[in-house]
Amino acid sequence: MSVLIVIPARYASSRYPGKPLVELRGATGESRSLVERTWRAALSVEGADRVVVATDDSRIEAAARGFGAEVVMTSETCRNGTERCAEAFDALGGGQDIVVNLQGDAPLTPPWFIEDLIAGLSAHPVAEVATPVLRCDGRTRAALLADRAAGRVGGTTAVFGIDLNALYFSKEVIPFAPGDYGPDDPTPVFHHVGVYAYRPSALAAYPRWEPGPLETLEGLEQLRFLERGVHMLCVEVEARGRAFWELNNPEDVPRIEAMMAEMGSP
Repeated sequence: MSVLIVIPARYASSRYPGKPLVELRGATGESRSLVERTWRAALSVEGADRVVVATDDSRIEAAARGFGAEVVMTSETCRNGTERCAEAFDALGGGQDIVVNLQGDAPLTPPWFIEDLIAGLSAHPVAEVATPVLRCDGRTRAALLADRAAGRVGGTTAVFGIDLNALYFSKEVIPFAPGDYGPDDPTPVFHHVGVYAYRPSALAAYPRWEPGPLETLEGLEQLRFLERGVHMLCVEVEARGRAFWELNNPEDVPRIEAMMAEMGSP
C-alpha cells in the first residue's frame, strides 16, 4: 500500500502559541525546531512514499522549506490536524492508499510506531482509522496524574475493547486503577500516541461532520470518528526502551530535552 505522511503544523495554538517552531536541544547540544525533529522522524519510517508539512502559517512554511521539507499550504479554517490532513491530501491530488497524520508535537515518536500502525490498518480491512497506544508503566502513569493534579494536560489516554476497537479517549487518566504501581510496573492505562492512519474515504468524510459534544468537551479530534460510529483500531506498540512524551505545554520542553539526552538523540 502506498503511504503519505502529513505533518500538520499550526502557529496559533491556544495552549502553546508558536509550538512548531520551539527549539529543542538534543544530546549533542544541537538545537532544532519541533517541526524539523518531527519531519526527521517521519523520514525514517520504512514504507512511507511521501512526507509533507501542512500549515497555514508563513513562518512555519519558511522554516520547513529551509530545512528541506515539502510544504502544502492549507486554509486557516482547519479546526484540527485531521481536517488539515484532509485538505492537504486533496490539494496533492490524492492517490495514496493510507494517509498518516504525524502531529507536529511528537518528536520522540519512533519509526516503528508508525510502521506498526500502517501494518495494523492494512491487516484489518474493516477498520477505517487506526491509532497507536502504548501501555503506561508506573512512572508514566504517575507523571500523567501529576500533570492533571497541577491542572495541565500531560497526555491522552485510551480505552478499547477486546477486539482492539477504540471505546473512548480522554485527557483524564482512564481507566481508574486502584492501588500503587512501581516505576517499572505495567499498568492498565494506555497512553494514546497522537498519530493516525486513515483510509482516504474516512479522511474525506471527516471535515463534512460537525464536532460532536464529546469532541467539544475533551478537545480531542479523534472523538468525532467515534461519535459517528467509525471503526477505529487501537494498535498497541512497544517502547523498546525508548522514552515517549508529547510537547503539549512549555513545561514539557526540559522533560523532552532530558529524554533526548538520555537516549543520545542528536
